[in-house]
Amino acid sequence: MTELKTTVLNDLHHAQGAKMVGFAGYEMPVQYKLGVLKEHLHTRASAGLFDVSHMGQVILRGPDVARALEALVPVDVIGLAEGRQRYALFTNDAGGIEDDLMIANRGDHLFLVVNAACKHADVARMRAALEPQGITVKMLENRALVALQGPAAEDVLAEHCPDVREMKFMDVATLPIAGAECWISRSGYTGEDGFEISVPNAAAMDLAKSLLGDARVEAIGLGARDSLRLEAGLCLYGQDLDTDTTPIAAGLGWAISKARRTDGARAGGFPGDTRILSEMAEGTALKRVGLRPEGRAPLRAGVVLFDAEEGGSEMGTVTSGGFGPSVEGPVSMGYVPRAQASEGTTLWAELRGKRVPVRVAKLPFVPAGFKR
Repeated sequence: MTELKTTVLNDLHHAQGAKMVGFAGYEMPVQYKLGVLKEHLHTRASAGLFDVSHMGQVILRGPDVARALEALVPVDVIGLAEGRQRYALFTNDAGGIEDDLMIANRGDHLFLVVNAACKHADVARMRAALEPQGITVKMLENRALVALQGPAAEDVLAEHCPDVREMKFMDVATLPIAGAECWISRSGYTGEDGFEISVPNAAAMDLAKSLLGDARVEAIGLGARDSLRLEAGLCLYGQDLDTDTTPIAAGLGWAISKARRTDGARAGGFPGDTRILSEMAEGTALKRVGLRPEGRAPLRAGVVLFDAEEGGSEMGTVTSGGFGPSVEGPVSMGYVPRAQASEGTTLWAELRGKRVPVRVAKLPFVPAGFKR
Protein backbone atom coordinates (compact mmCIF):
# COMPACT_ATOMS: atom_id res chain seq x y z
CA MET A 1 0.00 0.00 0.00
CA THR A 2 1.34 3.41 -0.97
CA GLU A 3 2.05 5.67 1.98
CA LEU A 4 -0.31 8.63 2.18
CA LYS A 5 1.08 12.10 1.64
CA THR A 6 0.29 14.84 4.13
CA THR A 7 -0.43 18.53 3.72
CA VAL A 8 1.58 21.17 5.55
CA LEU A 9 -1.38 21.56 7.97
CA ASN A 10 -1.40 17.89 9.02
CA ASP A 11 -0.17 18.57 12.58
CA LEU A 12 -2.92 21.16 13.03
CA HIS A 13 -5.60 18.66 11.99
CA HIS A 14 -4.37 16.18 14.59
CA ALA A 15 -4.17 18.91 17.25
CA GLN A 16 -7.79 19.86 16.44
CA GLY A 17 -8.90 16.27 17.05
CA ALA A 18 -9.63 15.45 13.41
CA LYS A 19 -10.62 12.00 12.24
CA MET A 20 -8.22 11.38 9.35
CA VAL A 21 -8.87 9.35 6.19
CA GLY A 22 -7.11 8.64 2.92
CA PHE A 23 -8.34 10.80 0.05
CA ALA A 24 -6.69 11.15 -3.39
CA GLY A 25 -3.41 9.86 -1.95
CA TYR A 26 -3.39 12.23 1.05
CA GLU A 27 -4.20 11.86 4.73
CA MET A 28 -7.03 14.36 5.12
CA PRO A 29 -9.50 15.35 7.88
CA VAL A 30 -12.96 13.91 7.22
CA GLN A 31 -14.36 15.61 10.35
CA TYR A 32 -13.32 17.33 13.57
CA LYS A 33 -14.80 17.19 17.07
CA LEU A 34 -17.95 19.08 16.01
CA GLY A 35 -18.92 16.31 13.59
CA VAL A 36 -20.12 16.55 10.00
CA LEU A 37 -23.65 17.84 10.72
CA LYS A 38 -22.57 20.72 12.97
CA GLU A 39 -19.61 21.58 10.74
CA HIS A 40 -21.97 21.83 7.77
CA LEU A 41 -24.49 24.03 9.59
CA HIS A 42 -21.73 26.22 11.04
CA THR A 43 -20.39 26.93 7.55
CA ARG A 44 -23.86 27.91 6.32
CA ALA A 45 -24.38 30.17 9.37
CA SER A 46 -20.93 31.65 9.99
CA ALA A 47 -17.53 30.62 8.55
CA GLY A 48 -15.62 27.39 8.05
CA LEU A 49 -11.94 26.81 7.25
CA PHE A 50 -11.04 23.94 4.92
CA ASP A 51 -7.60 22.56 4.09
CA VAL A 52 -7.62 21.89 0.33
CA SER A 53 -3.84 21.77 -0.09
CA HIS A 54 -4.12 18.34 -1.74
CA MET A 55 -5.44 20.03 -4.87
CA GLY A 56 -3.07 20.90 -7.70
CA GLN A 57 -1.86 24.49 -8.06
CA VAL A 58 -0.33 25.05 -11.48
CA ILE A 59 1.31 28.05 -13.17
CA LEU A 60 1.40 28.43 -16.97
CA ARG A 61 3.83 30.96 -18.47
CA GLY A 62 4.84 31.67 -22.03
CA PRO A 63 3.99 33.32 -25.32
CA ASP A 64 0.27 33.56 -26.12
CA VAL A 65 -0.47 31.21 -23.21
CA ALA A 66 -4.21 31.96 -23.15
CA ARG A 67 -4.65 31.09 -26.83
CA ALA A 68 -2.63 27.90 -26.38
CA LEU A 69 -4.71 26.76 -23.39
CA GLU A 70 -7.92 27.28 -25.39
CA ALA A 71 -6.98 24.18 -27.43
CA LEU A 72 -7.62 22.09 -24.28
CA VAL A 73 -10.71 23.76 -22.77
CA PRO A 74 -14.05 25.00 -24.19
CA VAL A 75 -13.78 28.38 -22.47
CA ASP A 76 -12.76 31.91 -23.40
CA VAL A 77 -9.30 32.19 -21.86
CA ILE A 78 -8.17 35.00 -24.19
CA GLY A 79 -11.03 37.19 -22.94
CA LEU A 80 -10.39 36.43 -19.25
CA ALA A 81 -9.44 39.78 -17.72
CA GLU A 82 -6.48 40.16 -15.38
CA GLY A 83 -7.67 39.67 -11.81
CA ARG A 84 -10.52 37.36 -12.84
CA GLN A 85 -11.09 33.61 -12.61
CA ARG A 86 -13.24 31.25 -14.68
CA TYR A 87 -14.54 27.70 -14.22
CA ALA A 88 -13.32 25.37 -16.96
CA LEU A 89 -13.26 21.77 -18.13
CA PHE A 90 -10.62 19.62 -19.76
CA THR A 91 -12.54 17.68 -22.43
CA ASN A 92 -11.51 14.65 -24.49
CA ASP A 93 -12.00 13.84 -28.16
CA ALA A 94 -15.26 12.01 -27.41
CA GLY A 95 -16.67 15.09 -25.63
CA GLY A 96 -16.26 13.61 -22.15
CA ILE A 97 -14.75 15.44 -19.18
CA GLU A 98 -11.19 14.69 -18.06
CA ASP A 99 -11.33 17.12 -15.10
CA ASP A 100 -12.88 20.38 -14.00
CA LEU A 101 -10.71 23.26 -12.86
CA MET A 102 -10.37 26.98 -12.19
CA ILE A 103 -8.31 29.28 -14.44
CA ALA A 104 -7.18 32.67 -13.08
CA ASN A 105 -5.45 35.46 -15.01
CA ARG A 106 -2.70 36.76 -12.71
CA GLY A 107 -1.17 39.16 -15.23
CA ASP A 108 2.10 37.63 -16.40
CA HIS A 109 0.83 34.06 -15.97
CA LEU A 110 -2.24 31.86 -15.69
CA PHE A 111 -2.87 30.14 -12.35
CA LEU A 112 -4.88 26.93 -12.39
CA VAL A 113 -6.39 24.90 -9.56
CA VAL A 114 -7.14 21.30 -10.51
CA ASN A 115 -8.55 18.30 -8.65
CA ALA A 116 -6.21 16.29 -6.46
CA ALA A 117 -6.94 12.90 -8.02
CA CYS A 118 -6.39 14.24 -11.56
CA LYS A 119 -3.54 16.70 -11.03
CA HIS A 120 -0.69 14.57 -12.37
CA ALA A 121 -2.68 13.57 -15.47
CA ASP A 122 -3.72 17.21 -15.99
CA VAL A 123 -0.12 18.41 -15.81
CA ALA A 124 1.01 15.67 -18.21
CA ARG A 125 -1.76 16.66 -20.65
CA MET A 126 -0.78 20.33 -20.49
CA ARG A 127 2.93 19.63 -20.83
CA ALA A 128 2.38 17.49 -23.92
CA ALA A 129 0.24 20.16 -25.57
CA LEU A 130 1.86 23.38 -24.35
CA GLU A 131 5.59 22.82 -23.83
CA PRO A 132 6.25 22.43 -27.60
CA GLN A 133 4.83 25.97 -27.91
CA GLY A 134 7.36 27.34 -25.43
CA ILE A 135 5.00 27.40 -22.45
CA THR A 136 6.19 26.23 -19.04
CA VAL A 137 3.83 24.14 -16.91
CA LYS A 138 4.81 24.19 -13.24
CA MET A 139 2.96 22.39 -10.45
CA LEU A 140 3.60 24.28 -7.23
CA GLU A 141 4.83 22.24 -4.27
CA ASN A 142 5.68 25.26 -2.12
CA ARG A 143 2.18 26.62 -1.50
CA ALA A 144 -0.75 25.40 0.59
CA LEU A 145 -4.41 26.10 -0.23
CA VAL A 146 -7.17 26.83 2.27
CA ALA A 147 -10.78 27.86 1.80
CA LEU A 148 -12.66 30.19 4.15
CA GLN A 149 -16.36 29.77 3.41
CA GLY A 150 -19.63 31.09 4.78
CA PRO A 151 -21.57 34.33 5.29
CA ALA A 152 -19.07 35.60 7.88
CA ALA A 153 -16.03 34.86 5.67
CA GLU A 154 -15.71 38.43 4.37
CA ASP A 155 -15.88 40.01 7.83
CA VAL A 156 -13.35 37.53 9.23
CA LEU A 157 -10.85 37.99 6.41
CA ALA A 158 -11.34 41.77 6.28
CA GLU A 159 -9.94 42.03 9.82
CA HIS A 160 -6.64 40.81 8.35
CA CYS A 161 -6.93 42.65 5.03
CA PRO A 162 -9.75 45.19 4.45
CA ASP A 163 -9.18 45.08 0.67
CA VAL A 164 -10.98 41.74 0.40
CA ARG A 165 -14.28 43.62 0.82
CA GLU A 166 -13.76 45.09 -2.67
CA MET A 167 -13.55 41.65 -4.29
CA LYS A 168 -16.56 40.23 -6.13
CA PHE A 169 -17.37 36.60 -6.96
CA MET A 170 -14.55 35.11 -9.10
CA ASP A 171 -12.18 38.04 -8.57
CA VAL A 172 -8.54 37.17 -7.81
CA ALA A 173 -5.97 39.33 -6.03
CA THR A 174 -2.57 39.18 -4.33
CA LEU A 175 -2.99 40.48 -0.78
CA PRO A 176 -1.16 40.21 2.56
CA ILE A 177 -2.90 37.99 5.14
CA ALA A 178 -1.26 37.22 8.50
CA GLY A 179 2.06 38.52 7.20
CA ALA A 180 2.16 36.36 4.06
CA GLU A 181 1.68 37.14 0.37
CA CYS A 182 -1.53 35.30 -0.45
CA TRP A 183 -3.17 34.65 -3.80
CA ILE A 184 -6.86 34.98 -3.07
CA SER A 185 -9.94 34.20 -5.14
CA ARG A 186 -13.50 34.97 -4.09
CA SER A 187 -14.87 31.53 -4.81
CA GLY A 188 -15.38 28.13 -3.26
CA TYR A 189 -17.13 24.78 -3.31
CA THR A 190 -19.92 25.21 -0.76
CA GLY A 191 -22.50 27.47 -2.42
CA GLU A 192 -21.65 30.14 0.16
CA ASP A 193 -19.68 33.35 -0.21
CA GLY A 194 -16.05 32.78 0.58
CA PHE A 195 -12.42 32.80 -0.43
CA GLU A 196 -9.79 30.32 -1.55
CA ILE A 197 -6.35 31.34 -0.31
CA SER A 198 -3.05 30.10 -1.74
CA VAL A 199 -0.34 30.70 0.86
CA PRO A 200 3.39 29.83 1.02
CA ASN A 201 3.93 26.58 2.93
CA ALA A 202 6.09 28.35 5.51
CA ALA A 203 3.24 30.72 6.41
CA ALA A 204 0.30 28.30 6.13
CA MET A 205 0.23 27.17 9.76
CA ASP A 206 0.27 30.74 11.11
CA LEU A 207 -2.47 31.75 8.67
CA ALA A 208 -4.70 28.81 9.59
CA LYS A 209 -4.19 29.31 13.33
CA SER A 210 -4.89 33.02 12.97
CA LEU A 211 -8.19 32.38 11.16
CA LEU A 212 -9.20 29.60 13.58
CA GLY A 213 -8.48 31.99 16.46
CA ASP A 214 -11.59 33.91 15.41
CA ALA A 215 -14.66 32.69 17.32
CA ARG A 216 -16.70 32.79 14.09
CA VAL A 217 -14.48 30.20 12.38
CA GLU A 218 -14.48 26.42 12.82
CA ALA A 219 -12.28 23.83 11.11
CA ILE A 220 -14.32 21.84 8.58
CA GLY A 221 -13.52 18.40 7.17
CA LEU A 222 -14.15 16.61 3.89
CA GLY A 223 -17.45 15.15 5.12
CA ALA A 224 -19.12 18.55 5.44
CA ARG A 225 -17.34 19.79 2.31
CA ASP A 226 -19.14 17.02 0.42
CA SER A 227 -22.58 17.69 1.93
CA LEU A 228 -22.19 21.44 1.36
CA ARG A 229 -21.27 21.05 -2.33
CA LEU A 230 -24.06 18.49 -2.80
CA GLU A 231 -26.72 20.87 -1.43
CA ALA A 232 -25.25 23.55 -3.70
CA GLY A 233 -25.70 21.26 -6.72
CA LEU A 234 -21.96 21.28 -7.47
CA CYS A 235 -20.38 18.34 -9.28
CA LEU A 236 -17.66 16.11 -7.87
CA TYR A 237 -15.23 14.84 -10.49
CA GLY A 238 -15.12 11.05 -10.55
CA GLN A 239 -18.74 10.80 -9.39
CA ASP A 240 -20.96 13.32 -11.19
CA LEU A 241 -18.42 14.00 -13.95
CA ASP A 242 -16.20 11.52 -15.78
CA THR A 243 -14.55 10.77 -19.09
CA ASP A 244 -17.83 9.50 -20.60
CA THR A 245 -20.06 12.37 -19.43
CA THR A 246 -20.34 15.46 -21.61
CA PRO A 247 -20.64 19.01 -20.24
CA ILE A 248 -24.15 19.30 -21.71
CA ALA A 249 -25.45 16.12 -20.05
CA ALA A 250 -23.89 17.37 -16.80
CA GLY A 251 -25.82 20.66 -16.99
CA LEU A 252 -22.59 22.61 -17.49
CA GLY A 253 -23.46 24.17 -20.84
CA TRP A 254 -23.10 27.58 -19.16
CA ALA A 255 -19.36 26.84 -18.81
CA ILE A 256 -18.94 26.69 -22.61
CA SER A 257 -18.03 30.33 -23.29
CA LYS A 258 -19.95 32.23 -25.98
CA ALA A 259 -16.74 32.79 -27.95
CA ARG A 260 -16.27 29.01 -28.26
CA ARG A 261 -19.85 28.12 -29.22
CA THR A 262 -21.20 27.68 -32.73
CA ASP A 263 -21.08 31.14 -34.41
CA GLY A 264 -18.74 32.39 -31.66
CA ALA A 265 -15.57 34.35 -32.42
CA ARG A 266 -13.43 31.22 -31.92
CA ALA A 267 -16.04 28.48 -32.29
CA GLY A 268 -14.85 24.97 -31.47
CA GLY A 269 -11.16 24.20 -31.53
CA PHE A 270 -11.26 22.17 -28.29
CA PRO A 271 -11.33 18.37 -27.79
CA GLY A 272 -14.78 16.91 -28.48
CA ASP A 273 -16.05 20.16 -29.99
CA THR A 274 -18.21 18.48 -32.67
CA ARG A 275 -20.20 16.42 -30.18
CA ILE A 276 -20.40 19.10 -27.49
CA LEU A 277 -21.61 21.86 -29.84
CA SER A 278 -24.06 19.45 -31.46
CA GLU A 279 -25.48 18.57 -28.04
CA MET A 280 -25.79 22.27 -27.18
CA ALA A 281 -28.12 22.61 -30.17
CA GLU A 282 -29.96 19.30 -30.02
CA GLY A 283 -29.82 18.20 -26.38
CA THR A 284 -28.60 14.96 -24.80
CA ALA A 285 -30.15 11.59 -24.07
CA LEU A 286 -29.36 11.88 -20.35
CA LYS A 287 -29.45 14.87 -18.03
CA ARG A 288 -28.07 15.51 -14.54
CA VAL A 289 -30.90 16.25 -12.08
CA GLY A 290 -31.49 16.83 -8.40
CA LEU A 291 -33.28 14.05 -6.53
CA ARG A 292 -35.28 14.18 -3.28
CA PRO A 293 -36.15 10.73 -1.92
CA GLU A 294 -39.10 10.24 0.40
CA GLY A 295 -38.24 9.41 4.00
CA ARG A 296 -34.89 9.89 5.74
CA ALA A 297 -32.65 7.31 4.08
CA PRO A 298 -30.06 8.89 1.76
CA LEU A 299 -29.55 7.57 -1.77
CA ARG A 300 -25.83 7.26 -2.37
CA ALA A 301 -23.78 6.87 -5.53
CA GLY A 302 -24.62 3.74 -7.49
CA VAL A 303 -28.29 3.42 -6.48
CA VAL A 304 -30.38 2.52 -9.55
CA LEU A 305 -33.52 4.47 -10.52
CA PHE A 306 -36.64 2.90 -12.09
CA ASP A 307 -39.85 4.24 -13.65
CA ALA A 308 -42.18 2.02 -11.61
CA GLU A 309 -42.63 0.75 -8.06
CA GLU A 310 -42.47 -2.83 -9.35
CA GLY A 311 -40.90 -4.10 -12.55
CA GLY A 312 -40.57 -1.26 -15.04
CA SER A 313 -37.44 -0.03 -16.77
CA GLU A 314 -34.13 1.15 -15.41
CA MET A 315 -34.03 4.93 -15.82
CA GLY A 316 -30.69 6.02 -14.46
CA THR A 317 -28.24 6.05 -11.59
CA VAL A 318 -27.49 8.19 -8.56
CA THR A 319 -23.99 9.70 -8.82
CA SER A 320 -23.83 11.63 -5.51
CA GLY A 321 -26.01 11.51 -2.44
CA GLY A 322 -26.23 11.95 1.28
CA PHE A 323 -28.08 13.79 4.02
CA GLY A 324 -28.56 17.53 3.49
CA PRO A 325 -28.40 19.16 6.94
CA SER A 326 -29.66 22.54 5.67
CA VAL A 327 -32.72 21.01 3.99
CA GLU A 328 -33.17 18.49 6.82
CA GLY A 329 -33.45 15.54 4.51
CA PRO A 330 -31.68 13.36 1.98
CA VAL A 331 -30.49 14.91 -1.29
CA SER A 332 -28.92 13.30 -4.33
CA MET A 333 -27.92 13.97 -7.91
CA GLY A 334 -27.95 11.56 -10.82
CA TYR A 335 -28.53 11.10 -14.52
CA VAL A 336 -31.92 10.28 -16.05
CA PRO A 337 -33.38 10.38 -19.59
CA ARG A 338 -34.55 13.82 -20.72
CA ALA A 339 -38.20 12.65 -20.68
CA GLN A 340 -37.88 11.94 -16.94
CA ALA A 341 -35.83 15.04 -16.09
CA SER A 342 -38.67 17.50 -15.45
CA GLU A 343 -39.01 18.88 -11.94
CA GLY A 344 -41.63 16.93 -9.98
CA THR A 345 -41.28 13.67 -11.95
CA THR A 346 -41.54 10.62 -9.67
CA LEU A 347 -39.00 7.83 -10.05
CA TRP A 348 -38.26 4.82 -7.84
CA ALA A 349 -34.92 4.03 -6.24
CA GLU A 350 -33.96 0.48 -5.34
CA LEU A 351 -32.67 0.61 -1.78
CA ARG A 352 -31.90 -2.55 0.19
CA GLY A 353 -34.28 -4.64 -1.92
CA LYS A 354 -37.17 -2.16 -1.70
CA ARG A 355 -38.20 0.66 -4.01
CA VAL A 356 -38.46 4.15 -2.57
CA PRO A 357 -40.23 7.04 -4.35
CA VAL A 358 -37.90 9.81 -5.49
CA ARG A 359 -38.90 13.23 -6.82
CA VAL A 360 -36.84 15.02 -9.46
CA ALA A 361 -35.96 18.37 -7.85
CA LYS A 362 -34.56 21.71 -8.93
CA LEU A 363 -30.84 22.35 -8.40
CA PRO A 364 -29.35 23.78 -6.27
CA PHE A 365 -31.14 22.48 -3.17
CA VAL A 366 -30.12 25.67 -1.30
CA PRO A 367 -29.77 29.16 -2.84
CA ALA A 368 -26.24 30.35 -3.58
CA GLY A 369 -24.78 33.08 -1.36
CA PHE A 370 -22.14 34.43 -3.75
CA LYS A 371 -21.26 38.16 -3.73
CA ARG A 372 -21.76 39.20 -7.34
